Amino acid sequence: MKEEFTHIDKSGKAKMVDITDKSDTHRIAIAEGKIYMKASTLDMIESNEISKGDVLSVARIAGIMSAKRTAELIPLCHTILLTKVSVDFTSFRGDNTGILIKAEVTSTGKTGVEMEALTAVSVSALTIYDMCKAVDRGMIISEIRLLEKRGGKSGTWSADKH
Repeated sequence: MKEEFTHIDKSGKAKMVDITDKSDTHRIAIAEGKIYMKASTLDMIESNEISKGDVLSVARIAGIMSAKRTAELIPLCHTILLTKVSVDFTSFRGDNTGILIKAEVTSTGKTGVEMEALTAVSVSALTIYDMCKAVDRGMIISEIRLLEKRGGKSGTWSADKH
């Protein structure tokens, strides 16, 4: 079976995929990413000492809002009615210090929610950067990836199995 790009027509022009005949299925996507920072920055976030406010609460809302608006940000994405968006944060310390961001997005529809989960992680990370840049301009946003998707014609996909 030859794999093809679904967003390019036979003449090489960009196109939006026609999902008219696809069936509605329950769909889930989970994505993650990391933002690395100085230990002192993480300390300030955890003790709510960043002058712009509660960093993780604002980043969570930004992630949720961005997932809902993915079709406005990514050309050729379909507008999707989302049934759940969650964004969670886990601090880590050691050789590297930072925050692991994980987003889960669900929907019942004709197309997947991978882009919405990836967008939620990305915008959450950007929000953390924006809120903390006054104390740490050297933060690094990295390792944004899809962990898992379920539903649809292609079924389940997991990063652990690929």
